[in-house]
Amino acid sequence: MSAFAVGVIAFLCVFGAASIGLLLRSRLPDHHLSTDSRDAIKLATAVIGTLSALALGLLIASAKRSFDDAGAELRSSAARILLLDRVLAHYGPGAPEMRGTLRRLLEARLSKPDLDDQNTLDDGFDIEPVQDALRSLKPQTDAQRWLHSRALQLSGEIAQARWMRTETEVGGFPPAFLAFLILWLALLFGSFGLLAPRNGTVVAIFVICALSITGALVLIIDMDHPYLGFIQVSDRPLRMALERLGRP
Repeated sequence: MSAFAVGVIAFLCVFGAASIGLLLRSRLPDHHLSTDSRDAIKLATAVIGTLSALALGLLIASAKRSFDDAGAELRSSAARILLLDRVLAHYGPGAPEMRGTLRRLLEARLSKPDLDDQNTLDDGFDIEPVQDALRSLKPQTDAQRWLHSRALQLSGEIAQARWMRTETEVGGFPPAFLAFLILWLALLFGSFGLLAPRNGTVVAIFVICALSITGALVLIIDMDHPYLGFIQVSDRPLRMALERLGRP
């Protein structure tokens, strides 16, 4: 489920619960909203509010970690691509063609449009043509054999990062966790509506608060997928690497 779909569901649940609370307030007997009843409701909602705050904190920490890890992985991949290019530059015969292939692959990767659908997720920098060319080389000297081994190692690390990226994007927050968080927020706002007077100002505040909470959920879920949506890691490291590829 997309981040916006979760946000819409959360808004409907949160604001709907607050509206139900406002409607129930005028229909409940007075003793249900006495001072003692209000105190009990406030204590119960304090527990739910604490649980919601802890859950949101966990979501933010997880999303931030995913975003930072993706940025570090992209910078590492850019550094490995540059290092692979330098290793090929020192190899000798057969290397210029592979360096050209490496450059074309990186240009193709950067020219792809941004995608926001997990079913059409770009699976990253495809290093396999360079790996195939590397496996066909026949090193003659000890230096070439070392450089050949090093190039295969670097290309393997780049390929691993590519598939790790795809596997990471397939994941996400557990649906049950999000469902309980939305339920807690709905109960919290339902109690607010139950204790608040029914007027335009209160309704407007509830709308603003519900939009703020659901907007935060959308941002957090979107940030947990750093290669999708509108909050993405910058491809500047790859563009900087492209500028340095092919240098003597």
